[in-house]
Amino acid sequence: MKIKVIVTLKNGVLDPQGKAIQQTLNGMGFESIKEVRQGKYFDIEVNENEETKAKSKVEDMCKKLLANLVIEDFKII
Repeated sequence: MKIKVIVTLKNGVLDPQGKAIQQTLNGMGFESIKEVRQGKYFDIEVNENEETKAKSKVEDMCKKLLANLVIEDFKII
């Protein structure tokens, strides 16, 4: 079963990469951009047929490795 995970910085946490991307896009003529927040995307294939168990395993992975829970949030899709 394939599970998708999006990891983003929590609101209020500075995002220097997002700011650099925004400034570059503004310099390229995309001046209507209000804000850019940068994150991580994971496509994980789990050997599990039951969706609840698969999502539970991936949630455990996020808490232990994929996301820094102090400054990041994650969303399982």
